[in-house]
Amino acid sequence: MNNSRRVFTPAAQQAQAERGSSKAYERRMAEGFPDHVTAELAKFIAEQDTAFLATATADGAPYLQHRGGPKGFIKVIDDRTLGFADYRGNRQYITLANLSENDRAFLFLLDPARRQRIKLWGRARVVENDPTLIERLFDKGYKARPERVILFTIEVWDVNCSSHIVTRFTEEEIEEAFAAVQGKIAELEAENASLRAALAKQPASQSE
Repeated sequence: MNNSRRVFTPAAQQAQAERGSSKAYERRMAEGFPDHVTAELAKFIAEQDTAFLATATADGAPYLQHRGGPKGFIKVIDDRTLGFADYRGNRQYITLANLSENDRAFLFLLDPARRQRIKLWGRARVVENDPTLIERLFDKGYKARPERVILFTIEVWDVNCSSHIVTRFTEEEIEEAFAAVQGKIAELEAENASLRAALAKQPASQSE
């Protein structure tokens, strides 16, 4: 079954037709979109330390919440399921309440350093009182208190273009890059010192 209508709804297709972009998406409509975890997606997810989870109330009122943690805090459970530990926070429970009456959800993943973004449509559910699953998804040593798990079942996903993504790096990424530069400088300084020492050992040339 072609799942393109999950991304390009009839209303979206009409908007494209009215604005002249339908032809650009004909091939995508015919091919459909990936609906499972590929090697590409798994690699991308493993590098992410932040995500945005969208949910909605039963009558469709939207809500967007940030989720974060160490790189790779979102784990691949199987080829259709992602999961992450839900930490103790401000105790508003809006996302949890929305999922209790409407399991439709959307994950937006943005990687500013690589100027990449991925959109995932699916359904999500909250798992309470499962210490084994929490232990599986919680990153040991991370300073947070996990209280439950959120599982996200992928229905379809797509890669966005890189337009208008401003390149930004985390403190850790900057430190890694700086360490590499320092290492290169030390290597060049050692090479320079060696060349100077070798040059100093050479006999002075006699003037004619």
